[in-house]
Amino acid sequence: MNLFHKLLLAPAALGLMAPMAASAADMNLAGVKQYASADEQVTSISQFSDVQPTDWAYQALSNLVERYGCVAGYPSGTFAGKKAMTRFEAAALLNACLDRVTEVTDQLKKLMKEFEKELAILKGRVDGLEARVGTLEANQFSTTTKLKGSTYWVLGANSFGGNGWGSGTGYSATEGGTTFNYDLRLDLDTSFTGKDLLRTRLRAGNFGTSGFGTGGVGLNALEVTFEAPAGANIVAIDRLFYQFPLGNGFTFTGGPRVRQDDMLAMWPSAYPADTILDIFTYAGAPGAYSLNLGGGAGLWWQKDGFNVSANYVSNNAENGTPASGGVLTSGAGSSTTVQLGYAGSNWGTAFAYTYSQNGASITGGNATPLALAASTSGTGTSNNYGLSAYWSPKTAGYVPSISAGWGYSSYDAANTPTTTGGVSGITAAQNWYIGLQWADAFVKGNSLGMAVGQPTFVTAANNGTPQDGNYAWEWWYKFQVTDHIAVTPAIFYLSNPQGATGFAAAQAANLSTTNPLTNFGGLIKTTFKF
Repeated sequence: MNLFHKLLLAPAALGLMAPMAASAADMNLAGVKQYASADEQVTSISQFSDVQPTDWAYQALSNLVERYGCVAGYPSGTFAGKKAMTRFEAAALLNACLDRVTEVTDQLKKLMKEFEKELAILKGRVDGLEARVGTLEANQFSTTTKLKGSTYWVLGANSFGGNGWGSGTGYSATEGGTTFNYDLRLDLDTSFTGKDLLRTRLRAGNFGTSGFGTGGVGLNALEVTFEAPAGANIVAIDRLFYQFPLGNGFTFTGGPRVRQDDMLAMWPSAYPADTILDIFTYAGAPGAYSLNLGGGAGLWWQKDGFNVSANYVSNNAENGTPASGGVLTSGAGSSTTVQLGYAGSNWGTAFAYTYSQNGASITGGNATPLALAASTSGTGTSNNYGLSAYWSPKTAGYVPSISAGWGYSSYDAANTPTTTGGVSGITAAQNWYIGLQWADAFVKGNSLGMAVGQPTFVTAANNGTPQDGNYAWEWWYKFQVTDHIAVTPAIFYLSNPQGATGFAAAQAANLSTTNPLTNFGGLIKTTFKF
């Protein structure tokens, strides 16, 4: 019931309380006149000396006084709330409030007339929005699922030199051509409660025979390098997992196609804003952060920046033969990871440990041929450690963000293969990197970055001295053309991508061992997000 209705009913209610046969002599006409013509307007209920917050009608009276300004009281500064009210007094109160309501109504009419055109435009827009919303609701893909997509186009080439395979000419013949490749990712993100996530990623690409693939040199592979096992331009299921909060600070993740990093509470690197070489996207420790993909599950806990993560992944979980696949079997290509970390507002650090078996460790884009052979040994196991950290300035400027990481892997020497050059029984490998990145470089929204490091190389073996050391560099500049399109030219250099394998081959061919295979590459990467 609004104020106007209340005021209309007030006289009737008061009339029932007053004597029906009241005469003019019973009515205090002088008091009514005093009440109705009070000179001083009451603006606060505190001006009534006889009204207390404990009175049952205090809030109603406060509204009439302070919101509508239509209660004047008596000249004595009292309201006389316990005094019987005559019909004349009720009429005076009602008349004062009706005057205020009339004033407000007149003001509204004046404003409505003044802004008549604008109101008509707004009404038209609202009607149009309602129609569009109705159309979207009738034709929407899903009420619970959102589609997000991205595609990466890479145009580039490699050049080779040194005493590598055929003094570099062999690789020039197989990987020296200019190529144009793509990687397409479509994410279907579903939420049933607003806090959970069911992710389905469809992915296709054609990097299988590219100069930036994982075959051949290997270390020149890009992060976007992808081709489905079935071949180029074939759509594959790249992710299929479900994630939801569990208790206070805990999050559970699991599915038949889940990657190791999908189940980590934090990623301990601010580098890079745009990925180029794959080796620089593992927080400096590709053994510990192997990004093993398959069937698995994990749990993380985080509070006040501190976090703990634990997960398990088997890359052949679909295989029902225990000797060659499955989950928690001797044949599972599995990785078990534990990460301890802290993430502040602009810095973070983490330590990770991963136990890998049956080749579920470093991939071809992250290691020399010798280290890769030890890491992917079909029956071997490895213990992998990673220590990573990052810091970012709170405002963009000349000072870049800094990311660094170091990784160490120990191997079951009995299961590592015998390699060329007399090196066998490989027991250890390590790697490191430092990445620098400038936000808003030259133009707001653009980014500049560079990284240097050593991809995984063998450092110890039971037999022989591995000459496996090598370096990698990359430089890039990201032009943010629009919110959805970016163009990134980049160059990179690999000092000795063959490592000890190239050293042994040079010795066997009586070539200089001080002039190993080198790889210089340049590319333009275009990113579309939709």
